[in-house]
Amino acid sequence: MSQSQLQGTSCQSCSMPMAQAIDGDFGTNADGSKNPEYCAYCYQKGDFTDPSMTLEEMIETASKGWSDQDPDVSYVQALVVVKETVPTLKRWR
Repeated sequence: MSQSQLQGTSCQSCSMPMAQAIDGDFGTNADGSKNPEYCAYCYQKGDFTDPSMTLEEMIETASKGWSDQDPDVSYVQALVVVKETVPTLKRWR
C-alpha cells in the first residue's frame, strides 16, 4: 500500500476517516496486509465483519457511532450527513 493510499482516506463501507498514524484504523486483507479501502470495524482478514448488514443498518450504525464519539455532533446531524454519504461508497454502489 502506497503512502498516498494511507493518507486522507475514508472507509468505503461506513465513511469513517482513517489515518496512517493510527495503524488500527485500516481493515486487513486475507494475507494480513492493510486494506486501504475499509476500516478495521468493517473489514478483517479479507471479509466484511458483518456481511449481512444492510445499507439502512449501516446508516444507523455510522450515525450513532459518529454522534457517540463527537460531543459536538448530534445524532440527527450525523444522520443527515451519513444518509448522503454512505450510499455513495464502494460497498453500497
